[in-house]
Formats: sequence, C-alpha cells, structure tokens
Amino acid sequence: MPSANKLVMIAMLPLLLAGCAAVQSVPTPEEKHALAPTGKLRVCLYLGGPTNALKDPGSGEIKGVGFELGQALAQRMKVPYEPVIHPTPRAVVEAISSGGCDVTFIAQDPDREKIMDFTAVYMSIEHGFLVPSGSPISTMAEVDRPQIRVGVPAGGSVIPPLKRTLKNAEIVGSSMAGAAELLRSGQVDVFAANKANLFEISDKVPGSRVLDGRFSVDRFALGVPKGRDPGLTYVRKFIEDAKSEGLVDAAIKRAGVRGTIKE
Repeated sequence: MPSANKLVMIAMLPLLLAGCAAVQSVPTPEEKHALAPTGKLRVCLYLGGPTNALKDPGSGEIKGVGFELGQALAQRMKVPYEPVIHPTPRAVVEAISSGGCDVTFIAQDPDREKIMDFTAVYMSIEHGFLVPSGSPISTMAEVDRPQIRVGVPAGGSVIPPLKRTLKNAEIVGSSMAGAAELLRSGQVDVFAANKANLFEISDKVPGSRVLDGRFSVDRFALGVPKGRDPGLTYVRKFIEDAKSEGLVDAAIKRAGVRGTIKE
C-alpha cells in the first residue's frame, strides 16, 4: 500500500504538470499575431554591447543578453527567430516606431515609454564614465567642465540623465562600435554609458578606467510597440519565467555582463 507521502505526491502530480505546461505554453493565435504578425519574431537589438548583441570578430557568432532572450522567446512561441541588429539604440527605437520589428530588449526611459509597453525589469546596470589612459580626470565630479567632450551611444538611455548631470561638458553621439576609437584618437575625453558597455569598451582601450560611482541606472525590460495589447500578458509572463528559471542570470553570465546591481 502506498505511503502517505507517496499518496500526497500522486495527488500533487497533476498540479505540477499543469504548472510546467503553463510555463512552457505557446501563445494563443491572437497573442501570436500581436507579437509576430509576419510569422517570425523580429527582435530589434543594437550592436556593440553585451546587454544586447556582440559579434565575435573571428567566428562571426553573436552573443548578448537581449539576443539570447529573444531566441528563448521565439522558441517558447514556436516561431522562427529573426534578430534585426542596428548600430545604435536610436536606430532600434526608430525601427520599433516604424514597425520594423516586433519586440526589443532595451532600457526603459520616459521617451521610450511613449511608443512602447514594457514588461517588468529583468536587469539593472549602473551608468558611469570611462576615461582613456593618461586622463587627468579621476572622479565623476571632474567630468563636468568646459571643453570636455563626452561620447554617448546615439539615442541611448544614458542621455537624459546625463543632460541633467552635466551643465558644462559637450555631449557627442556615436555608435557603440565606434566608442573605443573615439577614446583612442582623442575625439572624446570621456565616454558615458551603462557600465556593462563601458567595461566592454575598456577591454579595447589599454589603460582606460571606468570611474567609481554612478549618476543613474539603466533598467532593462522587454519592450513591445504600442497597440499590441493582446501579446503583453504573454511577454510579461515570459520575463517573469525567465527570471525565476535562471535564464536571465545564465544569459548575463554567458555574455560577460559587468556592472549589474540588485535593486
């Protein structure tokens, strides 16, 4: 005769299986059409940062937290995955606005919230400054001076808080891929971005330093263009599952993201 514990487990089995099915369920036809109207999941990403997409110069392989989460979402929805990779965050936002992609993994800010609905935050990273080798700048307070040129990712979420922080320095837009050369050539004196991107750039600029401290925080979430309400519940559940199942943490580790914080 089965033991009491075994009987309890037998009784709970349908509930456990139902829970697994809920986690792994495909979207309804209405949800699928809202999220992937072309039949493919077109995921907008920007190149040059581990939070989104990095290309290996040798193999051409792409990695990054956004790239990996997009792939996992497409697999869960059982639709083909189509990463749409742009040079800057600005280009990603423009593609979302024009209907050129279906979802993106990007930091929230007030301007983006006007054109996108967001899930819960899945990753938070400090905003900071990177200076090249030999720079006389050693603290964040020393950045805001006349004649100091501060590079930023064009259209990046770092720009609004940076404008509130800096009153004297000049802000210069760039692609993430071009940031290292701007610092090496002296075209900018400082580069501002989230610290995951700054550490990635620093690896390419010997002697460069990410300054201690932060002036704001990047909060990454999955964004969907306004007007796709039937798919929102599905992607919000996906992000909660991705966090609880360890998918986000694993993607952060594989991409080598540095500078994340717990909030």
